[in-house]
Amino acid sequence: MPSLRALIDAGHDVALVITRPIASAVAAADSHEPVKECAQELGLRVGHRLGDLDGVKVERGVVVAYGRLVPSELLERIPMLNVHFSLLPKWRGAAPVERAMLAGDEETGVSIMTLEPELDTGPCTWKKESRSTTRRSRRCSMNWPR
Repeated sequence: MPSLRALIDAGHDVALVITRPIASAVAAADSHEPVKECAQELGLRVGHRLGDLDGVKVERGVVVAYGRLVPSELLERIPMLNVHFSLLPKWRGAAPVERAMLAGDEETGVSIMTLEPELDTGPCTWKKESRSTTRRSRRCSMNWPR
């Protein structure tokens, strides 16, 4: 929840936090919702559906690891930025951290991009590089039983 805390620490007014609910009743019984818990600890409203944004007046939205496409109608009403955990454009799409690790990338980072209706197609507006602790010599091998 560092991204949420960073927004609050920087003085931004966060009107609502949308987090996807736990997928199944079995999983929900065995786990917690860290984004929801962090938001509640910070005194923020929490919703589980994009429809919860109806009637909420905001200048911009910030998306972090949401894992779903956001409809164009909503993006027309609320422009959004996406925090993407890779150096774009190399690892657009799902699981960028895992893909960078498996590729043995020596440099990784975080990119901020304008959110568009298609998956990770928006322009990158900011990025921060960092040295990866993953080395090619320490890559995982997948030895599946036959």
